[in-house]
Amino acid sequence: MSFLTSMFKTEKPVIGMLHLRPLPGDPLYYPGGSVSQVVEAAKRDLEALQQGGVDGILITNELSMPYEQHVSPSTLASMGYVIGALSHDLSTPWGAEAIYDGDATIELCAAVDAQFTRCNFCGAWAGDLGLINRDFAHTMRRKAALRLDDLKLFHFITSEGEVYLNDRTTADIADSLLFNCLPDAMVIGGSAAGRGASGELADEVRERVGEVPVVCGDA
Repeated sequence: MSFLTSMFKTEKPVIGMLHLRPLPGDPLYYPGGSVSQVVEAAKRDLEALQQGGVDGILITNELSMPYEQHVSPSTLASMGYVIGALSHDLSTPWGAEAIYDGDATIELCAAVDAQFTRCNFCGAWAGDLGLINRDFAHTMRRKAALRLDDLKLFHFITSEGEVYLNDRTTADIADSLLFNCLPDAMVIGGSAAGRGASGELADEVRERVGEVPVVCGDA
């Protein structure tokens, strides 16, 4: 039994994604928009997810496209404001993620008291938005400095639209990640949002990582 059972009351949780509308500074943030409108939409989605019976909620800036490799202060401030406005309505375990930026994600989680998060925390990736090179040693030292001892990190080992820059199998990557980075859980992503991850790949990874949970990042 892993931490999933103690956190979500089930070893196979369904974590609902709460995708925030575009935020100030995002190219898709529409004229006349306001953060209060983002809050109103998020509250409606939160109510639907929780009434629908999900075991947990992950709040992300999914519509901050194209994603920033270093998330801007305005985005983090807006996310913190929105999550704060939702805090009294959250009745399930929940987490937060500033997409693509592991360091910003850690800062956000510290500000809003999130219980878990996920991100491309490790490795070098290539995709439509260029090269992404993570410094996980720095990220973990920031996590330690902020005393986020109980924050659970879900690591992507495959990603939506990016390729991990090495010639090893995904199972081999998971094996070395287990030793070098001590992930709390591993995430198998699909090729894009809403496209399911490979069950066969998940099984291969699970065989290599023992008791560390392996979760599907897309439905």
